[in-house]
Amino acid sequence: MDVSLLRVKDGGWCVIRRMPSGEAALRLEALGLRPGKRIQKISGMPFHGPVTVCVDGRQVAIGHGVAARISVDTNLQGGSEEVCL
Repeated sequence: MDVSLLRVKDGGWCVIRRMPSGEAALRLEALGLRPGKRIQKISGMPFHGPVTVCVDGRQVAIGHGVAARISVDTNLQGGSEEVCL
């Protein structure tokens, strides 16, 4: 089931399905975020603050507006060994 990254619960794992286009996509790809990548949502700050995700063992903050345009799949099989420091 595809949902916005904002709808994923803190601590939840998901796989990126669709990303925004344009410059936002280029900046996200430079951070290691691309379709098919498995990520963990660490936190979403209140009042339209940034969303922090774990990708490749690193924490990355994404603006609320951009995170709203990232479509993810939350139906995953198995766990993950990845740990963010």
